[in-house]
Amino acid sequence: MSAPRSIDLSIVLPVLNERENVERLLPRAVVVLRAIGCSYELVVVDGGSVDGTPEAALAGGARVIRQTLPGYGGALREGLAAAVGTYILTLDADLSHDPDFIVKLWRSRERAEVVIASRYVRGGVAYMPRNRLILSRVLNAFFARGLGLPVRDLSSGFRLYRAAAVQSLDLEGTNFEILEEILVKIHAAGWRIIEIPFTYYPRERGSSHARVVAFGIAFLKAFVRLWKLRSSIESADYDERAFYSPIPLQRRWQRRRHEIVCAWARGAGKTLDIGCGSSVILQSINDVVGLDILHNKLRYMRRYDVPLVRGSVLALPVRDAAFDCVVCSQVIEHLPYDERIFAELRRVLRPGGLLILGTPDYDTVGWRLIEPLYGFFAPGGYKDEHVTHYTRERLIRLCREWGFTLEDTAYVFRSELVLALRRDAGPIAVVPPPSGFTLPTELLPPVHTERVQ
Repeated sequence: MSAPRSIDLSIVLPVLNERENVERLLPRAVVVLRAIGCSYELVVVDGGSVDGTPEAALAGGARVIRQTLPGYGGALREGLAAAVGTYILTLDADLSHDPDFIVKLWRSRERAEVVIASRYVRGGVAYMPRNRLILSRVLNAFFARGLGLPVRDLSSGFRLYRAAAVQSLDLEGTNFEILEEILVKIHAAGWRIIEIPFTYYPRERGSSHARVVAFGIAFLKAFVRLWKLRSSIESADYDERAFYSPIPLQRRWQRRRHEIVCAWARGAGKTLDIGCGSSVILQSINDVVGLDILHNKLRYMRRYDVPLVRGSVLALPVRDAAFDCVVCSQVIEHLPYDERIFAELRRVLRPGGLLILGTPDYDTVGWRLIEPLYGFFAPGGYKDEHVTHYTRERLIRLCREWGFTLEDTAYVFRSELVLALRRDAGPIAVVPPPSGFTLPTELLPPVHTERVQ
């Protein structure tokens, strides 16, 4: 584990020829920080100023970093990497970001891993030239909608970050599009983002280093790159987004699966959802515990106040016969066949308990047509991750061999098979873990999971 951080807040300030503004901004920021009562550092990332900005920053008590990476994105990346505070606050040096607002950002620090001073949420205001305002609002709306982000002001650089979240990101942006990149990758990692209303005023001195046309072009280039990440199954909210997808087939597919599973699990008792991801199924079942092996999925689902545990279906961190119902949907096809899977599903169910098991049926014409199409339109997606191809006959036979009795069968679009099975009252088979298997146990704070007893 890394050593605890001794500084509460790092202020990161990218600058280029901003001497007069730095001389005014830093003393005001210090007054605010002292009033807050937190320990702090001022980090100024200088992009090669020739007007005495570095000297003014040093005189104002800041630590100055000479920028080596190109553009605003490079400055921000270097500043974030150099910060040592538990929280990192970024703002512009031109006084369009009022340092007095730091108080409001700091008060909201426990609510999310990213707190945005937002011009476009209710209560926020932006005073800027009309053409620039229109372009800003159009670009923000386009990116928010196109990338499926619940954020209105993606281009605001006035933000408070939890350092552990933002410093874990692999950032690539070199210009202002890094602001959108950070939010996309934060959201994909399952961290929380909130916006609080802020009133923006144009800079008081000097000229802006942002060029509107270049700004827009960089945004559009970044959109394509970031869209691929947002549409990836690796994104923390992939399953939830699919449930509400504007694509009719994807939305109907998810909702049909949800309808089948929830109808069978309704009233079944204490339920374990294995491989829960961000599925709406986990939100719909009442007495449920969600289990997944991916940190980002669990981080995302914290917002719904559902008990969560990190683990693998190959070695469930659950006592014997702990659950009345187990849901295991879209999991087993992602793993090489291993008898441990079925042994574990049996072990954690009480005798007479219900197992809801779902996987593509590779003996159907529908799935044999759908999967190649999916692989063509979404390379690297589910097609490439399906390593074990089950058929209805094979899966039912395996379940019977492991002491499950088939109760019901359903299909999603005659392609995805869902089985309802009952565990018999026989003894629990003991199967050792696969050779070389180790269950990952490390947790990334502040992911709050609980071990089921």
